[in-house]
Amino acid sequence: MKERADIRLQAVVVLVGAVLMAVKFLAWYVTHSNAILSDALESIVNVVAGCFALYALFLAAKPRDREHPYGHGKIEFISAGVEGGLVGIAGVVIVVRAIMAWIEGHTVHEVEKGIVLVAVAGGANLLMGLVLQRRGRRERSITMEASGTHLLGDAWSTLAMLCGLAAIHFTGIQWFDSLFAIGFGIFILVQGALVVRRAVAGIMDETDMGAAAEVVRLLEKHRRPQWVDVHNFRVIQFGRTLHIDCHVTLPWYYTLEQSHDEIAVMEKLVNEEGDRGVELFIHMDPCIPSSCSICSLTNCAQRKADNARHIPWELESVLGNAKHGSR
Repeated sequence: MKERADIRLQAVVVLVGAVLMAVKFLAWYVTHSNAILSDALESIVNVVAGCFALYALFLAAKPRDREHPYGHGKIEFISAGVEGGLVGIAGVVIVVRAIMAWIEGHTVHEVEKGIVLVAVAGGANLLMGLVLQRRGRRERSITMEASGTHLLGDAWSTLAMLCGLAAIHFTGIQWFDSLFAIGFGIFILVQGALVVRRAVAGIMDETDMGAAAEVVRLLEKHRRPQWVDVHNFRVIQFGRTLHIDCHVTLPWYYTLEQSHDEIAVMEKLVNEEGDRGVELFIHMDPCIPSSCSICSLTNCAQRKADNARHIPWELESVLGNAKHGSR
C-alpha cells in the first residue's frame, strides 16, 4: 500500500533528521559559528515538522467514515501550513540572533572541522529532500513535497553557509559568519511563506488548474457524441484525491438507466486513464433545442437544427455555469 510506504519513508526521515540535528549542534560547539548555530536551530524545526508530517500521513491514510465522508486528506494541507509557519519563525529568530551577534562581535573556531561536519549533514539533507520531493509529486502528497522542499532549502542554505565558512578560513574576516547567517535566515523565511501560501490555497479549496485541465483533456480525448457538453466544472482536492462536480448535458430522451451508464463511463475513464484518484459528482442536464447546433450525435430523431460547430472541451470552456449551446 502506497500510504504505508510513505509513512515508513517519513519515519526514516524523522530519525535521520534527529541525528543530523545532533551533528550540527556538535559542529556549532566546536566552531562557535553563528551560521552553524542558525542551521542547527532550523534543524529543530525540521524534526518537529517531520513528526507532524508523519502524523498527518498516518491520519490521511485512514479510510473515510461517517464523520469524514470525504476522507482525512485535508490534514495534509494543515501539516504543510504548520511546517511552513515553523520554518518562517525559525527564519525570523535566525536573522535577529545573527544581527545581535554581528553587533556584539564574536570569533569562529576550528573552521575546518565545522566545514566537514556541516557538509555531511547538508549532503544527507540534499539526498532526503530529493527523495521526498520526488515521491511527494508522484503520489500527489503535499505533506511529503513540503517536507522535501524544506530539506532541499536546508541543503542549499548549508552550501551557502559552507561558502561563508570557507570565506572566513581564507580571509579571516569574522563578520562573514553573521552575514551568511542573515542571508540563510531570510532564505528559509521566504521558503516558509511559500509553503504556507500553498497550504492555505488547499484549505481554501483553490482550484488546481493543472489537475483540472488534465481531467478535461481526458474527457475531450475520449468524448462520445452523446456527451453534448460539460459545464460548471469545479475541482476540490482532499489530500491526494480530486473531487470534481460538474454538469453534463445528455439527450433529453435518454432513460435514467441510459444516463447513469454514460456517467459511469466518464467516472471509469478519468480513474483508469488519469494518474490519481478522482471522485465525480455529476448533475445530468437534458439537452435543449439550442444544443442541436453543437451536438454531433447522428441519427437523432429529435434534432431541431443541423450540427454547425464543434466546441472543444478545454478548461475555459467548461468552467462556466451554462449549457454550451445556450451561449
